[in-house]
Amino acid sequence: MAAAAMLVPVMLALCTAAANAAVVEHTFKLGGTKITQACMDSVIYTANGQLPGPSIEVSEGDTLVVHAVNDSPYPLSLHWHGIYQLRSGWNDGANKITQCPIQPSSNFTYRFNITGQEGTLWWHAHSSLLRATIYGALIIKPRNGSSGYPFPTPYEEIPILLGEWWNKNVDEVEKDGNMTGKGPKISDALTINGMPGDQYPCQGSAMYKVEVEYGKMYLLRIINAAVNVELFFKVAGHTFIVVAADASYTKPYATDVIVIAPGQTVDALMNTSVSPGRYYMAAHVFDSKTVAIPFDMSIAKGVIRYKGVPDYAPAAMPTLPPHNDVVTAGRFYWSLTGLARPSDPAVRTTVNHNMVVTFGLDQAPCAPYQTSCSGFALVAAMNRNSFQFPEKVSLLEALYKGVPGVYSEDFPDFPPPVQGFRKATTVKKVKYNDVVEVVLQSEEYSSALGTENHPIHLHGFDFFLLAQGLGRFDPSMKSKYNLVDPQVRNTVAVPAGGWAVIRFTANNPGMWFMHCHLDAHLPLGLAMVFEVLNGPSPNLLPPPPVDYPKCYG
Repeated sequence: MAAAAMLVPVMLALCTAAANAAVVEHTFKLGGTKITQACMDSVIYTANGQLPGPSIEVSEGDTLVVHAVNDSPYPLSLHWHGIYQLRSGWNDGANKITQCPIQPSSNFTYRFNITGQEGTLWWHAHSSLLRATIYGALIIKPRNGSSGYPFPTPYEEIPILLGEWWNKNVDEVEKDGNMTGKGPKISDALTINGMPGDQYPCQGSAMYKVEVEYGKMYLLRIINAAVNVELFFKVAGHTFIVVAADASYTKPYATDVIVIAPGQTVDALMNTSVSPGRYYMAAHVFDSKTVAIPFDMSIAKGVIRYKGVPDYAPAAMPTLPPHNDVVTAGRFYWSLTGLARPSDPAVRTTVNHNMVVTFGLDQAPCAPYQTSCSGFALVAAMNRNSFQFPEKVSLLEALYKGVPGVYSEDFPDFPPPVQGFRKATTVKKVKYNDVVEVVLQSEEYSSALGTENHPIHLHGFDFFLLAQGLGRFDPSMKSKYNLVDPQVRNTVAVPAGGWAVIRFTANNPGMWFMHCHLDAHLPLGLAMVFEVLNGPSPNLLPPPPVDYPKCYG
């Protein structure tokens, strides 16, 4: 009787949560948009004619439905970066991994539940360089609203999406890079909320502006949607308290500079307690390369204006760190710790798979299709396997239907003792609920190319970031793992020539991509896939949606 009575409040709570959940529905028309940017008239590809694309706001427990209508001339897919996709892997949007792309003049509806997540994530195209202009914020509120934040309720929330801009069709930029074998040319500008700021002399140069009130606290939801660059971000005269990263809460961390890699998000509180005026927010490249390679030297600028201050008042400019300030970047990345709440899962200490995955770039003879290539082209690999995308069927469909010959299950747990690269579509198979630990080791395959920070993104899961460091990982460093309050991330900036240790529980059946989020490195092969088997019911991969796109390879 007592046990039955104890179930009543639990059942009521579950029913209340289900009743409060909503279905949030959007339609994204993906097509060409005319825009004047950086003193040029251009046609870019966007969602609903917006740059950035529409912001999506949901609450934990909601179901998100997005009708994607492809009015562009390119096959494309949309990825919901950081969403777990629990038993909904068909909706992850990883091109050729979990779905075939949506063909021109075709539609596909993404439908999935937002389960157990709060904070700032984002969505973007997952095909060629189209994510340079097809992207937007995905904000997940606590089920009980802003009162559920583990920090003081902000007066207002401001999405800040950092990006890159090319004065050319980005699909052509990527094709040119593939043909030359050297990767795409560097961007022509950096942007804040789609605008480069007043760095261009033309009249009406677009700059993001926001009005604030004195004495208030604002939550900046900062997203690095740039394609190929890490960024420093500052606001003149103001400081931040970081409270979350990659939609996972952190212990409050005070800083005057945000460092953020492509794919990552940072939530930071900012008090407007300085003398009322106009203040630039600014971002420029953090260049971690160990050899001199050109990069975008521009500065993206926006303006924070206090209420009552005229729009023509001069704006103060922040002093950004030097482009190569690895000390400031390392201090930021390595200082964050997780806010381990009682309801959050603890780090599991029994590990089923211990892996060491080395990765980097090298040079290889030009391929026949690289007609503009001279001598050598870039190639990238993980554990000497240069990932090759399947053509006629996605990996997830091949897994579900048992299609033979699409991939092999022999991705090595450790770097093989051979030189050279194997071009293959290979996966690492694990059982449902296995615990996987991966040492990500940045490797210098070519002294001419050196190393750089690589933002490694894992689809389908968050992971605990247990440790990171410079040089080569040594097993003795396991004694320094943070098993108490590590960062929880979906994208980690592995230091140039260094390492990071991640650990996750494979509790989601499907095919899950792990790859470098520097877009130039993806077609070169810097990726691998985890194949997670079905668990006991209901932890099973469901059938594909009826409108699931087909490949035309």
